[in-house]
Amino acid sequence: MDYEMDIEPTGPQVTVREAEPTRVDFKLTSVDLAFANSLRRVMLSEIPTMAIDLVEVEKNTSVLPDEFLAHRLGLIPLISKNCDQDVEYTRDCECEDHCARCSVTLSLHARCTGDDIMRVYARDLVVSGERANEWVGNPVILDPEGNGPLICKLRRGQELKMTCIAKKGIAKEHAKWMPTSAIGFEYDPHNNLRHVDYWYEEDPAKEWPVSANAGWEQPAPPDQPFDYDAQPNSFYIDVESIGTLEPDMIIQQGITVLQRKLASVISSLSGTEGADRNGVMGGDDEDMMGVRSPDAYEPPEGMDGGFTAYANGGGASAWGPSATTPYGVTPYGGGYGF
Repeated sequence: MDYEMDIEPTGPQVTVREAEPTRVDFKLTSVDLAFANSLRRVMLSEIPTMAIDLVEVEKNTSVLPDEFLAHRLGLIPLISKNCDQDVEYTRDCECEDHCARCSVTLSLHARCTGDDIMRVYARDLVVSGERANEWVGNPVILDPEGNGPLICKLRRGQELKMTCIAKKGIAKEHAKWMPTSAIGFEYDPHNNLRHVDYWYEEDPAKEWPVSANAGWEQPAPPDQPFDYDAQPNSFYIDVESIGTLEPDMIIQQGITVLQRKLASVISSLSGTEGADRNGVMGGDDEDMMGVRSPDAYEPPEGMDGGFTAYANGGGASAWGPSATTPYGVTPYGGGYGF
């Protein structure tokens, strides 16, 4: 006799709907809203990549000033494959300034000798010296012509000669380290949970058409009683990479960062010693630019209370105890007794 059993899946479920070299569209189910949104925020701002952080200008006779060119060079995406494991943060490296373990050196030298305008592209950046692996630091070139982003234009006799130092960082420090150009995020496309209150003039169904994700769910029947305890458990996420990392690596590293953050919280609540803010045992206190609690701040010797972003003079807030602000009297400012 054959028996058929319906086994409910346990844990998060992923359904890949579209997959491209620089984009992946998937459906995430069996998780809550907090987890899905945390994954989105981590993928946007806390995944390490490589970007040009220091520019040494030897010659620049173009019409663009040095600072302008340095800013444009910093925003050129660089391949960051395996940089999370192979490349050290400069602040954690034992070298004095930079070395092959914590940086990649790129050189740029272009001189216009003809009468036509010469365009300098990212392809003209050449990796020099040693580096952590064979991919990291190469400019991302996705256009069919193989040029990459435009850096500047030169006329006859104008010249650029500079050395660029690419370092590892995260988008919390600067947007140039962001691995994604955009992340689409949606849940409850039919608004069955009433989390969105649409403003409309006549007919909300016509003025607010549903998205393409509505085909993956069913709208609630009009006569069905509203469930005030219902929670979303299906999320539609569209990750678009700029080419520094593959989309699947962005998602995997996002989960890894979340695990480190949760490990840090667990170790703090359990009183485990020797864990840094990322949950890595024995890690450096400055690793990954995590958020530090105000009550853990120790002022330098000779300073009474010190000054941090959270405390001015021994734990008081910037407004002072029960201060009157432009928004009225606040309950903050009495120190961090919690």
